[in-house]
Amino acid sequence: MREILGKRRRLLSKRNGGQPEMLGAALTFATAWQWPVLPGVAADPQGRARCACPDPECTVPGAHPFDPGLLAATTDERMVRWWWTNRPAAPIILATGDKAPCAVSLPALAASRALLALDHMGMRLGPVIASPTRWALLVKPYSLEQLGELLYAQDHVPGSLRFHGEGGYVALPPSETGQGQLRWERAPLPGSAAPWVPDVEAVVDAVVEALTRTGVSAPEL
Repeated sequence: MREILGKRRRLLSKRNGGQPEMLGAALTFATAWQWPVLPGVAADPQGRARCACPDPECTVPGAHPFDPGLLAATTDERMVRWWWTNRPAAPIILATGDKAPCAVSLPALAASRALLALDHMGMRLGPVIASPTRWALLVKPYSLEQLGELLYAQDHVPGSLRFHGEGGYVALPPSETGQGQLRWERAPLPGSAAPWVPDVEAVVDAVVEALTRTGVSAPEL
């Protein structure tokens, strides 16, 4: 079954009693879905493609944790409220792994073509995060050993694929980052429970096959 698009893309901002959009979304992720989150570093207001962190060559401007660090990610409502009350525009960062979803990401053009191919194959997908440059498919938590065995079994793994597992992170909609606004390409279905996500094996196998079938060749971004 396909995740429904369009009307549900702004679901999170409408379900939180008129609270500021970022705070409402962060509370849904942390308290309703039990996804550990923390505020990300902002993009540099003097240049959106740059990051406000000390690294002048930051490759994910405005889309990563900095202060606090990733280990501070939490599902505690009071902490989440305090963070986004003081930093209402801060990007929402999901700490992937453990009991939280992991992700597989790839360049936007390749991802859009791969998703079309997956739909034709009848592959069920969970939520998909889209930025102007990369899309991320959320999957069930996996271990490094599990991922290693999975990749070893592949004849070829496109270099543009990235894996966000234990100790990793992804930014969540509706965050604004240095590379643009994040949105749900496949929005989570409504309800209080955490969204369903597929196994990483199914996603990697299907994405690699779809990229091979469609002849998509994308540089690593």
